[in-house]
Amino acid sequence: MPSNIAEGHGRLNTGEFKQFLGIARGSNAELQTHLEIARALEMGDPKLINEAEGLSREVGKMIYAAVQSLKKRALTT
Repeated sequence: MPSNIAEGHGRLNTGEFKQFLGIARGSNAELQTHLEIARALEMGDPKLINEAEGLSREVGKMIYAAVQSLKKRALTT
């Protein structure tokens, strides 16, 4: 996720940045799915899985906020 965001930020325009933020959101969704599967298969420490899920939700909120900020910026320029 961080690499997707960094690559998008280094691109030439806001549209590409939003696209890479979307890719990062997809990667975050994949992570959440892997965590759900790990829990269902009783793999790993449930406490750590819960912690990772919480962090993933926070990252998801940050990515969403970044996309919304870019949309607002596009409307005002």
